[in-house]
Amino acid sequence: MSPRKKKASTSKKEDTSSKTKEVESTKSSKTTKKTTKKTTAKKKKTAVKKAPAATKKTAKSTTTKAKKSKAKTASKAKKKATTKKKVVETAPNQAEISLGMIGHVDHGKSTLTQALTGKFPDTHSEEIRRGISIRLGYAETEFRECPTCKAPTKYTTKKECPNCGKETILLRRVAFVDAPGHEVLMATMLSGASIMDGAILVVATNERVPMPQTREHLAAMDIIGMEKVIVCQNKIELVSEKEALNNFKDLKKFISTTSAKKSPVIPISAVHHSNIDLLIQSIEENLPTPPRDADLSPQMLIARSFDVNKPGQSPEKLKGGVVGGSIIQGKFSVGDDIQIRPGVRRGNKYKFLNTKIVSLRSGFGELDTAHPGGLIGIGTNLDPALTKSDMLVGHVVGYSDSLPPSWDTLEFESHLMERVVGSESQSTVQNIEMNENLMLSVGTAKTVGKVVMSAKGNIAVNLRLPVCAETGIRIAISRQIDRRWRLIGWGTITGGKEQRAGQ
Repeated sequence: MSPRKKKASTSKKEDTSSKTKEVESTKSSKTTKKTTKKTTAKKKKTAVKKAPAATKKTAKSTTTKAKKSKAKTASKAKKKATTKKKVVETAPNQAEISLGMIGHVDHGKSTLTQALTGKFPDTHSEEIRRGISIRLGYAETEFRECPTCKAPTKYTTKKECPNCGKETILLRRVAFVDAPGHEVLMATMLSGASIMDGAILVVATNERVPMPQTREHLAAMDIIGMEKVIVCQNKIELVSEKEALNNFKDLKKFISTTSAKKSPVIPISAVHHSNIDLLIQSIEENLPTPPRDADLSPQMLIARSFDVNKPGQSPEKLKGGVVGGSIIQGKFSVGDDIQIRPGVRRGNKYKFLNTKIVSLRSGFGELDTAHPGGLIGIGTNLDPALTKSDMLVGHVVGYSDSLPPSWDTLEFESHLMERVVGSESQSTVQNIEMNENLMLSVGTAKTVGKVVMSAKGNIAVNLRLPVCAETGIRIAISRQIDRRWRLIGWGTITGGKEQRAGQ
């Protein structure tokens, strides 16, 4: 064998030997790693076994808490998502709450109502001609929020977010009652106050604070026990920043002595729709839907009544009279037999009106059943001549066996103010005297009567028009001063003489 071949053979043997050593080394290394892992695992187990009981419990407790917290968070998120979805899918086709627009004449109540709802509430020809609210106006809307935008810009009344274009989520449906602000229409404002669940006081920034009816309307809120009020500083586009700030200080000083002392003040421009999103946020945070009891016997206060038939309608197409107002308790359904009190006068008696509910309607559409919240129209089979031109305003609707008494004479415990708040003079309020005439606002009813008893704040008044009301409710008392009915105090009904009525 040649030396070259020998060398090559030797070299091959060395290579083979080297590879064998590498394989063995790798196997050894893997075996060592496995052994090391097993040893480490054993050590860990031993360490866990040797850990003190307290540490073990703490570790277990922490893990359990973390799991519970995680589950709770997931549950809340799921519940929140479900709730939001549920509100949209199952909300009734009516408003949940009625909010009043109150304040001095021409301070922008109707314009603000239009900015919130898209509907101008003054529809009567005389209102349009004179440019002021005369009757109670109504409008309804939906408050919504955008799931992605931040407050206050996430609040809107649109189905699509005006900022990002995403679909918005329904929060609740809201009805607005636009009350007239003129001094001669104070009685109408008081009848509207009885169906309000909260109020928005509108004050013009370009006028001094307070104007007479600003003071009087807020006093009316005090009388009915309304503490849920939001103040809107309107028409900020008409003044400088300094003037707006001075007006704001005067406004805060004025409300500090009233039931609205804790109310937020929102600067807005209703005509330019400025800060409307901020106002909606404030309403959502400060004016919640009050609790309702649907199991009570139903009652509705009538605030409007109509003949909906057009002139020249053929007899077979005539519809019965319609009454509108606010359900204060219970629920009504289509087909229910109802009674309306005090009713209509027949000779020396008043006859209760018995009828059937033919239809129910809110601003959002037809209903099968109507609950408290918002404004409801009830279609009846009454002669429309009985309901035309608000003839049944102030009456109460309910079941015949559960309606409150109707009173010819009303007795009440009176509480008088120190000063007459609706006039510039703010004269001192004198005690109620025998034989003087008073105007009483009872629910949505307003009636005048002569005082037949006055003893230590206990008053009895013979009424020209009877009223239907529970004992214990509050009423507003007005007196004629300078040929105007001025609010002078409030009373609590204690009883009286029930009306002579024919069924």
